[in-house]
Amino acid sequence: MYDGKTLFAQVMDFLPWKTFHRIVSRYQADLRVRTLPCSDQLRIMAFAQLTGRESLRDIETCLAANAHRLYHMGIRSSVARSTLADANELRDWRVYAELGQRLITEARALYVDESLGVELTNTVYALDSSTIDLCLSLFPWARFRSTKSAVKLHTLLDLRGAIPAFIHITDGKVADVNALDLLIPEPGAFYVMDRGYVDFSRLYTLHQAGAFFVTRAKSNLAAHRVYSHACDKPNGIMCDQSIALDGFYTKRDYPQHLRRIRFKNPEDGKTLVFLTNAFDLPPTTICALYKLRWQVELFFKWIKQHLRIKHFFGTSENAVKSQLWIAISTYVLVAILKKRLNLEASLYTLLQIFSVSLFEKITLQQALANMRNTSTPPQISNQLTLQGF
Repeated sequence: MYDGKTLFAQVMDFLPWKTFHRIVSRYQADLRVRTLPCSDQLRIMAFAQLTGRESLRDIETCLAANAHRLYHMGIRSSVARSTLADANELRDWRVYAELGQRLITEARALYVDESLGVELTNTVYALDSSTIDLCLSLFPWARFRSTKSAVKLHTLLDLRGAIPAFIHITDGKVADVNALDLLIPEPGAFYVMDRGYVDFSRLYTLHQAGAFFVTRAKSNLAAHRVYSHACDKPNGIMCDQSIALDGFYTKRDYPQHLRRIRFKNPEDGKTLVFLTNAFDLPPTTICALYKLRWQVELFFKWIKQHLRIKHFFGTSENAVKSQLWIAISTYVLVAILKKRLNLEASLYTLLQIFSVSLFEKITLQQALANMRNTSTPPQISNQLTLQGF
């Protein structure tokens, strides 16, 4: 029941605070802390994400200007930027990583019945990574090229609801394919990946675990046809074959047959060659699964546009990872809120509302109703009519 809380306090109520305090205790992150406990740090950093703050000074100024409202938001008092900088530098980033994983687990349970758009009951994941460029002089620990640094987000996205099931943060030099070593294959699940993840020994590990994969073949693939299946050329399926690898190392790493599907897009004429170990699905379903992989690209684009991960509030590895995990937790928290309240508005719309309304003492439903009421300009009865047009 609504009891006069600000929008920000209502959003933060969806966090599992008991679980968070247990995580903080496990890492002793609040040991000898007097002025800014981890709970306040989390609230302030989440506030910075939702309102689009771009620097520590920006956060400090905004909180100081609204000092009389902070109590109603769950924040004890305004905080100096130096205090927040020290917290980001010293508080263990794994506290926020574990919180993020806890929220991810909750969100995936809520979105488990979401439609994939294909006739498939299996869980489908898209695996990819995104690189965030950094300044070499400020972030020397994340050296990527001779002139710049970078961190990389390795993400396994559950395509039912576009919820990240696994996220691993590394420096930019770590190859994408190494993320396969960190996965615990789920029997029966589909893993959709681009050509950067074609490593036959790792793919065979997925196959032996009872999981399925869909990826694109590299142009230099050495293989021969074993059997040709019926094609559906009107739908762009040029060939559907069982193949065996010919290379000495590839044949050793993946000793069983693979399925190769050549698809020609009727719209632009582009030809794509897919590899999979799923022999029972129609070839059009395999092509549709690979098309779903673009959801992970949209996820990266979305968080880069709408969450504050381009401007970091600290330069140490701990500060960067803390901010990234709090940004991810904020994204997942809004997704949980949307599902639990059965809100029809998109995540983008919700974030736009939060960015300007967090201090308001209204319910989320009222905020959405106000938005709908003002989305179309009112008609004024005495408006002059222009003639001759």
